[in-house]
Amino acid sequence: MRVTVFVHPNSRKPRVETDLLGDLHVHVNAPPLEGRANQATAMALAEYFKVAKSRVVLVRGAKAKQKTFEIS
Repeated sequence: MRVTVFVHPNSRKPRVETDLLGDLHVHVNAPPLEGRANQATAMALAEYFKVAKSRVVLVRGAKAKQKTFEIS
């Protein structure tokens, strides 16, 4: 399944939540440097969907706030 998320780096409280339109927003503590926020987002999505981290792969948006992940 492909999931499009909005990432909020440098957040105080890491969490995954949905907005009124059903879009996923992932708040992570990691800064948006050297892919740290992408790794933290993948870990948060793996925990949210209860799958292994290796099953969450970034497909699109490595340097954007809106990212697409493939979860197998």
